Amino acid sequence: MFEQLFSMQGKVCVITGGSRGLGSYMAQGFLEAGAKRVYITARKVEACIEAAQALSQYGECVALPGDVATAEGISALVQALNERESHIDVLVNNAGAGWGAPFGQVPEKGWDKVMDVNVKSPFFLTQALAPMLKKNASPEQNACIINIGSIAGMVGSALDNFSYATSKAAIHQLTRVLATELAGDHVRVNAIAPGRFYSKMTEFLSADQEAFEQDRQGIPMHRWGEPKDIAGVAIMLASQAGGFITGQIIAVDGGTSLIH
Repeated sequence: MFEQLFSMQGKVCVITGGSRGLGSYMAQGFLEAGAKRVYITARKVEACIEAAQALSQYGECVALPGDVATAEGISALVQALNERESHIDVLVNNAGAGWGAPFGQVPEKGWDKVMDVNVKSPFFLTQALAPMLKKNASPEQNACIINIGSIAGMVGSALDNFSYATSKAAIHQLTRVLATELAGDHVRVNAIAPGRFYSKMTEFLSADQEAFEQDRQGIPMHRWGEPKDIAGVAIMLASQAGGFITGQIIAVDGGTSLIH
C-alpha cells in the first residue's frame, strides 16, 4: 500500500518557476517518485533548459521557457502543452516575485508586479489549463493543483515586503475558492506555505552568517527547510496519499508560524 500511496507513476506534471529553488526541488521529487514527465517553465531560457537537463537524470524533464506573468506567455505555454499532451495530472503554481521597500516607499509598479506574478498569473494559468486537468481526472485518480503560498501570508510581519505578504494571503484564499469550484471535476487544489528555504529570494539572509544564525534561532526547529521538506509535502498532495485533501493551506515552516 505504501508505495502505491505515494507513487507519481504515469503522472504528467507542470511546474512554473521550475528552474531553481522550490520549483526544482519539487520537480526532482516528482521524478524520483515515478512521474511520467515533468515540464518546467521559467523566464530565463538558458537557465530553464539547463535545469531540465540536470533534472533529467531523475526522469523525463522538459523545458518550456516563457513568462507566465503575461497573457501571451500563458497562451504560449498552454499551446505548447496541448501540442505535447492530451492531459496533465499536476499543476504547481510556483513562479513568484517579491519587492522589498519600507512603508511609505513602495512604488505602484512594484506592488503591481508582485500581485500580477503571484496572484493574477496563477489564476489565469489555472483557468487556461483546467480542461487538460479535468480530462483524465476521476474519483479514483484526481488531478491536483498545488499553489505555493507563504507563511508571510499567514502572520502579521511583512518584513518590508508588503505586496508579497498580501499576495500570498490572496493565493491562500484563491486556493480555497478554486478547491470548491473544481472539486466536482475531481481536481483537488491545495497550497503549501513555506517558511525559510534556500532560494534566490532568501540569499540576502543565507549569505550573511550573522543574520542567518539569528534567523535560524528564531525558528522553533532551529533550521531552514531542505529540498526533501518541500518535495515530500508536494508528493503527498499530488499522489493518492492526498486523495481526500483539498482547499487546505499547509505550512512547511519548522514551526515559525506558531510563534509569529
